Amino acid sequence: MKASELRELSLEELEHRLTDMTQELFNLRFQHATDQLENPMKLGQTKRDIARVETILRERRTASSAGS
Repeated sequence: MKASELRELSLEELEHRLTDMTQELFNLRFQHATDQLENPMKLGQTKRDIARVETILRERRTASSAGS
C-alpha cells in the first residue's frame, strides 16, 4: 500500500489497519515457521506496510501535539 493512500485515511482507520496488519504478520510468521508460506516476500512487504502506517500515525500525533 502506498503512503499517499494511507495519508487519506482517518486516524481510527489507520489504527484499525495497523491491528489488521499486525495480525497478518503474526499469521505469516506462523506459516513461515511451519513451512506453509507460499510467498516469503509477503513477510517483508507486510513489515514495510506496518512501518508506513506507524510513521503516518506518529506524524499525525506529533503534529496534533505541536499544534495544541
